[in-house]
Amino acid sequence: MNSESVKFLTNDGQTVRIRKPLAEMMGAIVDMREAGTDFTEEIALEDISKMTLDKVIEFLEYQEQGNPFPEIEKPLRSNDMRDVTTEWYATFVDLDQESIFSIILAANFLNIPNLLHLSCAKVASIIKDRSIPEIRRFFNIENDFTPEEEAQIMEENRWAEESF
Repeated sequence: MNSESVKFLTNDGQTVRIRKPLAEMMGAIVDMREAGTDFTEEIALEDISKMTLDKVIEFLEYQEQGNPFPEIEKPLRSNDMRDVTTEWYATFVDLDQESIFSIILAANFLNIPNLLHLSCAKVASIIKDRSIPEIRRFFNIENDFTPEEEAQIMEENRWAEESF
């Protein structure tokens, strides 16, 4: 990278400069650098808002300060993220549904595995132990099965529930 920072243009029209070492914590930036990008122009983030990018930066800065990312045990042992990870990480992902989904998309696009794992664990903690109708409501998924089809599926997969 030629400059000391990388400029991003968020989907809400905000320009954000990120220090080079922080930007290099994003796999997408490393890939772009290796492909010959010189980073003199802003990188357009068509699906990432300034608010989401600010959260991504907060996460990367915490990691940069030498705070290790703890292993997240699977399956999650609790719905409470404080039982799954450290206090800081649990507080970091204590967000509304829209924000956590935005962070998942940003972490995936920017290739930040630890942030992706953490934010997906948050969603898993929310849906853990919920019924199928509750999970459908959470993800805004319409039930397109007839009652007969649903009963058949439940019967065919009863073994899965009996395993727990």
